[in-house]
Amino acid sequence: MPSPSPSSSLPRVAWIGLGIMGLPMASNLLKAGYEVTGHTLEPAGLERLAAVGGAPAASVAAAVRGADVVVTMLPASPEVEAVAYGEGGVLAHAARGTLFVDMSSVTPRTSVELAEAAARKGIRVLDAPVSGGEAGAVEGVLSIMAGGERADFERALPLFRALGTTVVLCGPHGAGQTVKAANQLIVAANIQACAEAVVFLEKSGVNLEAALDVLGGGLAGSAVLSRKRHNFLSRHYPPGFRIDLHHKDMGIVTDAARAVGAAVPVGALVASLVAAARAQGDGGLDHSALLRGVERLSGVERTHASEEPSGAGRARR
Repeated sequence: MPSPSPSSSLPRVAWIGLGIMGLPMASNLLKAGYEVTGHTLEPAGLERLAAVGGAPAASVAAAVRGADVVVTMLPASPEVEAVAYGEGGVLAHAARGTLFVDMSSVTPRTSVELAEAAARKGIRVLDAPVSGGEAGAVEGVLSIMAGGERADFERALPLFRALGTTVVLCGPHGAGQTVKAANQLIVAANIQACAEAVVFLEKSGVNLEAALDVLGGGLAGSAVLSRKRHNFLSRHYPPGFRIDLHHKDMGIVTDAARAVGAAVPVGALVASLVAAARAQGDGGLDHSALLRGVERLSGVERTHASEEPSGAGRARR
């Protein structure tokens, strides 16, 4: 089915970051009738955007010129800061009144400082990180957790609804990132627990597929178990969300928790296990590949279906 023509009643969108998450999200806006101009550092990303009906831009400045809404979907705080600030950045080239929505996963402090800097330029800001991974981005069923002013959230809500099914304003600037950090803590701990259960079951001689069926139907069932089931069974780890990125997010969790005096003992342990997986060359694999770490600790030797060379997991959004 062809995409609808852009509607003049919809805001013009500049989208910065066309990686694993960014490209399908921008594609969903195009399907919803938005006019999207995009920029990324990777030429292939620009080509893919053009193939789905978007307009490639050679620079951040060119992308944001004339945009009503600017969306960034980037790996981490340094990339967001590089795109936002400086002579070629969003704040230098976006018009007063533009809404700047950062959907990257960054530190809460990064979001607060960005909002403060943007306000001096007359630019409105929301932090709006997402959960749901590549599958959620492709299917348009992401959870979106926003921080900022209610009026700006209401302005962005139609756009968010083209990207996700659970959309919540969590509080002031930085609140979205704080909720995302909590999400990443829960997801990492859940994946690690599932991985340990998988090795425990197999070493006990239990049929793993049958066991996951019954676990998924009880209190142990979760979105993680459902979405990562195939990875656990096949030992195939195509990157829906890379261990490299989850390593970054666990750093955000532990730093933010320390700043407010919250104890996260399980989080600290899982952060160490994620870091170990990355150090052992698994950074480019999906975070369900934490199973590999449990297998190594358990003395399980296995040929895996999707091993990438060391360094292949450069963080992308």
